[in-house]
Amino acid sequence: MTLHSRRSALGLLGATGALLAMAGPGVAQTGSDLRPGGRLDRFVADRAAADQFSGTILVAHRNRPVLTSSHGMADRSRGIANDQNTAIDLASMTKSFTAVALTQLVQRGEVALHAPLGDYLDGFPADVARVTIHQLLTHTAGAGRPGLTNQRPPGEEEWDSETDIWLGMLAYLRTLPLRFTPGSQWSYSNDGYFLLGAVTAAVAGVTYYDYVRRNVFAPAGLTHTDFYTRPQVIADRTIAHGYLSQPTGDRVDITTTPYLPYLGSPYHGAFSSAPDLLRFATALHGEKLLNPACTHLVTSGRHPLSPTDRPVLAGQLQLYGYGHVETIAGKDRIVGHSGSGPGRSTNIDVFPDAGWVVVVLSNYDTSIRPIVELAQELVRSAVRRE
Repeated sequence: MTLHSRRSALGLLGATGALLAMAGPGVAQTGSDLRPGGRLDRFVADRAAADQFSGTILVAHRNRPVLTSSHGMADRSRGIANDQNTAIDLASMTKSFTAVALTQLVQRGEVALHAPLGDYLDGFPADVARVTIHQLLTHTAGAGRPGLTNQRPPGEEEWDSETDIWLGMLAYLRTLPLRFTPGSQWSYSNDGYFLLGAVTAAVAGVTYYDYVRRNVFAPAGLTHTDFYTRPQVIADRTIAHGYLSQPTGDRVDITTTPYLPYLGSPYHGAFSSAPDLLRFATALHGEKLLNPACTHLVTSGRHPLSPTDRPVLAGQLQLYGYGHVETIAGKDRIVGHSGSGPGRSTNIDVFPDAGWVVVVLSNYDTSIRPIVELAQELVRSAVRRE
């Protein structure tokens, strides 16, 4: 039986201020399809009942949640249900945190966007050392492995500390050749974002994890967000276990498999709750993490994406920026990022001009795309009626 809890948490995040001043105060009276019992809520509940979704969906307008709905189990073996504060593995949504962290250093004048990687990290082949920070941020550098690959660093399965992961990955990435001429094409790169995290740590003089905790998570007011170790994920009742789909239809707890690493990194593996992601969106778009110019840098698209790069609905234009994807859908602008992998599927969509935010976090790897697309449709409809 699917466990389901729902609440309209109006005012949950009132302390963080309005998402955008232009959105105005108060909660919209439109968008009934986005409220408890509405079309989106029923759709998600139906998918959960069919064991196609497990996790939390949060819809907010003008910084106030109008729908928070949780389904399924965070830990089946202990009978722990997901709730709105359950922290779920964000997968590649982690890149948004890394982009903000690195851009803070750009804002301070400590990193230059068009400076080469070799200005900050040594030991790389000459052609790799020449790729720029901008190219790494936009996935146009050509450094590291292809985005979808089974290629793994030697001995990775034995890494069981932060130091092992950090030193092991950097040593491995220093052995890899450039895959294409930098700037000549777009190719999604996890390794590029690991290098950005390494630049952040080298310039800031602290570990990547400590920098992000102090300069991104803390000022944004995130209380259920962190990079958790595998032992922490297993032990903590507030952290969801991911469930990997099997050809038989069964699902396997990834804490019992090699698919859960000892610790995440700058490109994947931060855990967060839906309310925390709303706080992050509020802080970022409200210019509390970066100044206006750098906020625009991070949240605006730079490189057009084709349908082969990333699934896109007919009539939409998508551009990859700095750890964010900007979607132009008719008159609407949507900014966010998705994440996926064994035992997780996640997405955040921010409608900065209209003040809507939709967070979908699942500890299943079943696609959440149908939920995301319906939510986009319903928000855009609500915007038209406002």
